Amino acid sequence: MTEVLRTFYPEIEPYASGRLDVGDGHVIYWERVGTPGAKPAVFLHGGPGGGISPSHRRVFDPALYDVTLFDQRGCGRSTPHAGLEANTTWHLVADIERLREMAGVEKWLVFGGSWGSTLALAYSETHPERVSELVVRGIYTLTRAELDWYYQFGVSEMFPDKWERFVAPIAPEARHEMMAAYHRLLTHPEKAARLEAAKAWSIWEGETITLLPEPTVSAQFEDAEYAHAFARIENHFFVNAGWLEEGQLLRDAYKLKDIPGVIVHGRYDMPCPARYAWALHKAWPKAEFHLIEGAGHASSEPGILDQLIRATDKFAGKL
Repeated sequence: MTEVLRTFYPEIEPYASGRLDVGDGHVIYWERVGTPGAKPAVFLHGGPGGGISPSHRRVFDPALYDVTLFDQRGCGRSTPHAGLEANTTWHLVADIERLREMAGVEKWLVFGGSWGSTLALAYSETHPERVSELVVRGIYTLTRAELDWYYQFGVSEMFPDKWERFVAPIAPEARHEMMAAYHRLLTHPEKAARLEAAKAWSIWEGETITLLPEPTVSAQFEDAEYAHAFARIENHFFVNAGWLEEGQLLRDAYKLKDIPGVIVHGRYDMPCPARYAWALHKAWPKAEFHLIEGAGHASSEPGILDQLIRATDKFAGKL
């Protein structure tokens, strides 16, 4: 008999929220949902630059978890909007520690997907003693090969129509370095020029992250203000290779050896090739590995969502 897929928990409002001054001119928005004093967890959103949404709260049983969610520097309700100064992977790792201290917990479950998986790995390899469990989805280790696959040559072969629209704002002679060319547009002094480039950058992602077209997923990437922060921050991180050494996250995966975990990845994930999830699985054998057939990149795809909720249920003692 086919097992029923697990789906989102009902919508829930935060029981607390606020803004934390993390220095460098940045103030981050945070919220806590679930049951105060229950199993602590932190949710790391994607992008970089994506921000949190109500659906992110719904992968945790609110009766069993006390979850901290936050908009990373420059995005969502954090300020300054779309700010790039003092906005790096290591600033975000430090922000997570500030939030843990604010929450008053010694350890917490760390949950991240896509860029959130990158940040989750960076945080967990830096502070393994603060991580009780680790759940990661859509693995992205931010190597040059991964960046080139999505922004230079690879996914372009699967989506030639969408790629044509992506390269349209870039002069033909500059298309050999798409990330650098977009960086010049996304840091243009005129906001109108930045917004035009931001929408093209963001729509490329929105239209290629699901196995089949999903308008409700791609629509948010067309919103100008969302796209402005998303594209600027994501491109800023990627042209700088996340301030990571090449191959660092897989190289240092041995630091996760004592952390229970779950890895979930779609077989047909276009932005994040499955080989890197497989490599993480080999480097971190303590983690369960789920390669989801018939799925792309988005966390909302049924097989992916099912395994993510099974993971949070398991670590809360439900399974």
